[in-house]
Amino acid sequence: MTDISELPGFYAIAAADPGRLAVIDTDGTETTFGDLLTRVNQVSHGLRARGLAVGDVVAGVLPNGIDALVMVMATGQIGLYYVPINWHLTASEIAYILDDCDAKIVVTDAEHARPGSEVGTDGLAAGRPTHAPADRTAGTVMWYTSGTTGFPKGVQRKLPGATPEELVPLYFWFFGEVVDLRPGDAVHLVTSPMYHSAPCAHAQFALHFGHTVVITPRFDPVNILELVERHHVSNAMMVPTMFHRMLQLPEDVRTKYDVSSLRQVIHTAAACPVAVKQQIMSWWGPVLYEYYGSTESTIAFSVKPHDWLARPGTVGRPAPTFEAKICDENGKDLPPGEPGMIYVKSSLGSFEYRKDPAKTAASMLGEWYAPGDIGYLDDDGFLFLCDRRTDLIVSGGVNIYPAEIEAALLEHPAVADVAVIGVPDEEWGHNVVALVQPVEGATPGPELTAGLLEHCGPRIARFKQPKVIEYRAQLPRTPTGKLSRSKVRADYLAGNTSSSL
Repeated sequence: MTDISELPGFYAIAAADPGRLAVIDTDGTETTFGDLLTRVNQVSHGLRARGLAVGDVVAGVLPNGIDALVMVMATGQIGLYYVPINWHLTASEIAYILDDCDAKIVVTDAEHARPGSEVGTDGLAAGRPTHAPADRTAGTVMWYTSGTTGFPKGVQRKLPGATPEELVPLYFWFFGEVVDLRPGDAVHLVTSPMYHSAPCAHAQFALHFGHTVVITPRFDPVNILELVERHHVSNAMMVPTMFHRMLQLPEDVRTKYDVSSLRQVIHTAAACPVAVKQQIMSWWGPVLYEYYGSTESTIAFSVKPHDWLARPGTVGRPAPTFEAKICDENGKDLPPGEPGMIYVKSSLGSFEYRKDPAKTAASMLGEWYAPGDIGYLDDDGFLFLCDRRTDLIVSGGVNIYPAEIEAALLEHPAVADVAVIGVPDEEWGHNVVALVQPVEGATPGPELTAGLLEHCGPRIARFKQPKVIEYRAQLPRTPTGKLSRSKVRADYLAGNTSSSL
């Protein structure tokens, strides 16, 4: 087998060792590096033939599968921005992102086809050359993330202005430092939707490392264990909800599968309960690597297994190239042990929210970016999170923003006021709960609840919809008219139902 450890990434590996196994798709279909590169090159030529130039935007509404990888790697060598879009979103939510990002081409699967879209990559690839395109230059992925307004914004970074091969050594160094990943023979398991930043990025970088990528269509705890054993999976990216579900499996199921091949299981996206993480490492061994950051900051803090075991609950120290500080509400630095707003900056450069300089400026303190979370640093510089930002709900590792749900519910004629909060849940992290103040004359009860959920259907994706709707005679607001979610949440968690209907 060809030694690929010194080759600079996917495109070079595929040219030097075309028979190397690149992808095992959701249906078990196997694709070599050589065949994947052929399709990637054809799609790159196809995109250029459609008139796309450096800096243009391509979007993908694609389920987990090889086409999602093809689009990332094809746009990644011709200087395009690629926008993966959550296919669970409603048609209007998808349309908003497509309009905002100015996508010139949209690639979907058959189920999510829309007027003018490309269904799969076949049309772009058909009849196109299989060799590498000329004037190769690295593209990048532009992720859309919601803010406190509930409307998604593109997190846009400047294009590198270099070939992919010039950037790969930086990937090798960074991921080697953070999660001990190295180029060579390994197997990466995709367990989460690839329209999210971390699963997509890890699948992309796995190819650059020469690893085989095994793709699952959705998370199923038993299937994950089966795949780990069958393909001798060495690394994967997961979220804490997955750990919780796996621990709920009967003991005889858990012990049935050989997971000794696992070397790095990387988790992020939500806080992992200490007890859950300890149980997983008792089962799998000290293989859990954690990092903390955001779409905007990328990987800002990281912690390896043994450091975490020595300091349970930490999310780590600043990742390479990053600096961090904790500030009070006035922007003044706080000493170790004192909680405050987390700020980070990196020498690798900054980002901007597409078409929203005001939002970009509001998220910064000079050169420092605030992910919006509260935490403290210990004397050794390890970060401990205290809470998520006030309004954000994290359910199953996915960010959900109350303002968007409230806006949808307020469109219903029976709703006078509404507050949406996240309520702690052992499995999901948080559940979405809507507290509704009906208009005068509306009758709260099962019929109204059913009507509100039906009303939400075409407006917001199913995973954002409330799992619980309760009714209140009045919701607390500040003297300026701002909804006091902190008071609503505190009352709800305290079981204060004196204002219930």
